[in-house]
Amino acid sequence: MIDIRLLLAVAAGKSTGVASRVLRRGGGTTLPGVVARRIDPLALRKLAAALPQGVVLVSGTNGKTTTTRMIAATLADDGRAPLHNRAGANLISGVTATALAGVSFGGRSPARIGLFETDEAAFPGIAAETTPRLVVLHNLFRDQLDRYGEVDTVAKEWRSALERLPAMTTVLLNADDPAVAALGEGLSARVRFYGLNDRRHAAGAAAQIGDARFCRRCGAPYRYTALFYAHVGHYRCDRCSAARPTPDYALERLDLHGVEESMLCLTFPGGAMELHLPLPGLYNAINALAAIAACLELGVPAPRIRATLEHFDAAFGRIERVDAGGRPLLIALIKNPVGATETIRMLTDALNVECSTHVATLQSNAAQAAETLQGDTALAERSQCSVSTNNLHPSTLLHLLILINDRHADGTDVSWLWDAEFERLAGRVARATIGGTRAADMAVRLKYAGVESECISVVDDPADALDAALERLPAGATLYALPTYTAMLDLRAELVRRRWTRPFWED
Repeated sequence: MIDIRLLLAVAAGKSTGVASRVLRRGGGTTLPGVVARRIDPLALRKLAAALPQGVVLVSGTNGKTTTTRMIAATLADDGRAPLHNRAGANLISGVTATALAGVSFGGRSPARIGLFETDEAAFPGIAAETTPRLVVLHNLFRDQLDRYGEVDTVAKEWRSALERLPAMTTVLLNADDPAVAALGEGLSARVRFYGLNDRRHAAGAAAQIGDARFCRRCGAPYRYTALFYAHVGHYRCDRCSAARPTPDYALERLDLHGVEESMLCLTFPGGAMELHLPLPGLYNAINALAAIAACLELGVPAPRIRATLEHFDAAFGRIERVDAGGRPLLIALIKNPVGATETIRMLTDALNVECSTHVATLQSNAAQAAETLQGDTALAERSQCSVSTNNLHPSTLLHLLILINDRHADGTDVSWLWDAEFERLAGRVARATIGGTRAADMAVRLKYAGVESECISVVDDPADALDAALERLPAGATLYALPTYTAMLDLRAELVRRRWTRPFWED
């Protein structure tokens, strides 16, 4: 039987998307969904039900875009290119728009499986309308309190949504986040866990940012034997014995190599894998672990997963590398205390490695010079003592472009800047150019963090700030851009205007 209402919704939605792109009003990633849902509120439910291999949902405060892209790339290489909201429109209107874009005007789709990242607050509604076969939940941190409320509020909504899922659904949870792991108790759905077993990465973690430090069963404080960041780590409750679940998918060893790459060794039911990941940072390794677990649950062979992820490119704005007129630019989105802290940690850890290498080279050169000087003991001693990390070349310090906005999509409350560990930047910054609607707030935050005032300049307009930062960038150095969400979109729009990159909806 022909569903006239759905066909009208599809036609109206797709036409809206075409008009949006032709008129350059955007990529048609959200408005088509709004229009279609006005005509047929059940449009997403119907389109999802027509996918023979069902729907996969990925949500969490941090990492969902990168994780979803990893899964999408792997499925595509496995011959199952998914219907995927690649542009990042992750509210229910954006997911509906993606479903519309993937079907013909007659309502037919060549895709056999749907893959959608979802906003934390939108997850319950999207799960209800799509009845997913697989749900991946990453983490829960404080993020945009004006939109989401506290972590416990989001966790309760997620729990209610998960309780309504059928036994045929698999729920894949982060064992290292107690707020997420606890959601798996007593569900009808099949529950699996992934987690990091390499305790070496607990060193240097930001211990003061904790959003889920108390037992979800009895309210007693968790005792941590390893803390990777925020409240994520290895934990147990001494009062009721609640503890971190044993991961089904475990990252046994993780070696981080600066801002370029990582080496992962992981185990899973029936096998193991070593993987060279061309992305830096602890959080990207966890993203990869979640993606690998999801793909294995979907039946993708391990060799295919490895081959795909070893050639993976990051999502727009998430460790995105851009040739900015012949100068290297790396964009790393920051939008909450944990994400900002871990990005800063990645940059400063990489800088430590670079500085150590630089100092070792200087010491070696000084030793050779001292050996050549031989008899002139005083001059030799002065040669050795001249090697100091306080006198490093500016290219071994960080050149930053920080863009902070307070628009609705960023969260209008920027007090989170004071919870992020910007103190790690003290003594590590050659130049920080600050822009965006809350540039002055960010500049004050850096001063209190110990960054020297002479290293900070405020240029409100993002385009002018970009020019100022690039103008001061020495040869051989990389400019690291740390924008909030809408500031990242502003920055990328400027990069597109200069033809240094493509619009994100064409990526």
